[in-house]
Amino acid sequence: MEKDVLLLAGAGQIGMAIARRLGHGKQILIGDKNPAHAEAIAQIMTDAGFDARPMEMDLSDRASIRRFLDAGRSLGPVKFLVNAAGVSPSQAPVEAILKVDLYGTAALLEDAGQIIAPGGCGVTISSQSGHRMPQLTAEEDALLATTPAEELLALPLLQPYALRDTLHAYQMAKRCNEKRVMAEAVKWGARGARINSISPGIIVTPLAIDEFNGPRGAFYKDMFARCPAGRPGTADEVANVAELLMSDRGAFITGADFLIDGGATASYFYGPLAPDRA
Repeated sequence: MEKDVLLLAGAGQIGMAIARRLGHGKQILIGDKNPAHAEAIAQIMTDAGFDARPMEMDLSDRASIRRFLDAGRSLGPVKFLVNAAGVSPSQAPVEAILKVDLYGTAALLEDAGQIIAPGGCGVTISSQSGHRMPQLTAEEDALLATTPAEELLALPLLQPYALRDTLHAYQMAKRCNEKRVMAEAVKWGARGARINSISPGIIVTPLAIDEFNGPRGAFYKDMFARCPAGRPGTADEVANVAELLMSDRGAFITGADFLIDGGATASYFYGPLAPDRA
C-alpha cells in the first residue's frame, strides 16, 4: 500500500520534533545541505520506528529543491511539507541569509505548491524577528509576497545599501516568509491544500546556542530572561503548534503566521524589553 510522503527540509531539532509528531505511517524524506546531518536525523527516526531516509538538499539552489521534490513524488503523494531549513544572523553574511532564508523559502513554497497532493498541508518555520522590525509599506509587503522567487533578490529593499546588518537581513527574510505564506495559501488552496508559518522566539537548539555565543548573545539571553514566560522554548513546544496546523483540527487555518515566543515580542513593544526601557 502506497504511503503518503512527508518532506522535511532542514535536519534540525525543530524539524525533527514536527516530523515525529506527524510522520507515523508515512514515508519521510529528510533534506539538508549537509548530508551527514540528514543521515543523522534519519537514523534517529528510523531507530524510533519511522520510515525515514536522507537526501542532500540545498535550500539556496532551486535545482536542488526540485530534485528534492521530485524524489518525494517518486515515493508517493506528497501530503506534508515541513520547511525548517535556514541560517541565523550569527551564522552567515547578509547575502547567504537572503539566498537561503528569503529566496530559498520562496522557491520551495512556489515549487511545492505545484506538487502538493489534495488535502495536503505545509508549515514553514519563520521567526519572531519578522514581527519586531518596523512595518513596511503595503507596496513593499506586496512585493515580498508576490514577486516571483527568481526576481526577489533584485528588489530595491533587499539591496545591500538598504540593509543595515545581518540581523536586519534576517528580519527582512522572515517578514518575507510570512507574506509569501499568505500569497501561496491562495495558490495552494486551488489544489485543496493549506500552508502556514510559525514564528518561534528563542528555542533551545544548536542554532540558538550559536546565537547565545555570538555577538548578540547577551541580547538574546536578556530577551528570554525578561519575557513573560521567563525562559526559552523547546522544539516540542513548536511541534505542538505544527501538529494543530497540519491536522484536521486545523482545517480552517491557512495563510496564517503563529508567533510562539514566550511573549518576547509583546515585551519588546509594551514591556521591559522595549528599546526605551532597555
